[in-house]
Amino acid sequence: MLATSITGSLPRPSWYTENLGTKSFLDAMVTSRFREQYVDALSVYLREQEIAGLDIITDGDCRFDQDVGGQSWTSYPPHHMSGFEQTHPKLARAGAGGIAFPRGHILHDYLEARVMPKIIGLVGRGEMQYAEIFKAAQRLTFKPVKFGTVTPELVAFAVQDERYKDIPDRIMALSDAFNEELHDLADAGCQVIQMEEPQIHLAAARGIVDKVINPEFFLKVFNNTVKGLRAKTEVWCHTCWGNPSQQRMFAKVQSYKPALDLLNQVDADVITFEMKSSCAMDLEDVGRRITEKKVGIGVIDHHTLQVESPDEVADLVRLALEHIPAERLVLSSECGMGREGMSRRHAFYKMVSLVQGTNIVRKELGLPLAESIAADPKYSLIRT
Repeated sequence: MLATSITGSLPRPSWYTENLGTKSFLDAMVTSRFREQYVDALSVYLREQEIAGLDIITDGDCRFDQDVGGQSWTSYPPHHMSGFEQTHPKLARAGAGGIAFPRGHILHDYLEARVMPKIIGLVGRGEMQYAEIFKAAQRLTFKPVKFGTVTPELVAFAVQDERYKDIPDRIMALSDAFNEELHDLADAGCQVIQMEEPQIHLAAARGIVDKVINPEFFLKVFNNTVKGLRAKTEVWCHTCWGNPSQQRMFAKVQSYKPALDLLNQVDADVITFEMKSSCAMDLEDVGRRITEKKVGIGVIDHHTLQVESPDEVADLVRLALEHIPAERLVLSSECGMGREGMSRRHAFYKMVSLVQGTNIVRKELGLPLAESIAADPKYSLIRT
């Protein structure tokens, strides 16, 4: 009850200089330098979450490269799936899914450097190796490791295509391949699988009314991608409003309201929502319309370096409990904290505050408290 977690990514240690690139995970793990750095960084990610006191932890997206804007989140699948030409295309795509930023904007760099392989054959799982990546993390901790992945439509929008006749066919082909890979992951023992950023709420916010590619279509894609998984594991549907280089993708705070009825139909156990950075403007509507699934509330803002106080977190948790029962409430960061914009110390103390703030409310409700070694006064270096 009132479980705590983070979305996924964490800032890289400065000494973690190796990159996976286009190698398969297992091929890279044969290389002693990569394996040593990867396992050490992975151990750090897991241990810091344990010290903070989180209930459900992640691998910090340790497989992703140190790149501009954290674009490995999108580029990992096409660089490791079958059906893609694994040589650099002659021309980079100038944008991503219709999103563009002018020269002089920080996110222009993110887009102009975003060179993706093109589809030349039938898309398949290839060497994504999600199960192996998960095992590398889970065998280092007794806490459940949540594994997150980008959704297939975001990959489909970012790549060039010489095989499929239209975008819907391309998206569904990727969705089928993802589903096969995710079943392999669940069969390996992963207890929580998180699908990151289905375009349901983003399409609704933009008012997309295309006859084919619309919010209803993205609901179909999500449910096809996770088909059959809930019989094996817990499925999370993560939503936010963008996070490259810790930047906001919209000039104004967006509302989830146009998408809530569709989000209520996703085949998932948990749906996450940004709340801290929007001053919880949609919280009452979320509580009223998402009535059967667990609701993950973002109580930590990933855009800012200001570390939230435990009291701030507790206030937002109390407000959430006015609309969502404790047995269906999960507390999290709004999005990842490792996509080229935050130091390790900032991320660590944000996690500590997340747990400490939740503990304040747990104590008020008579619930067991999470142990947070980071906040234990007897380990302070200052003697009193």
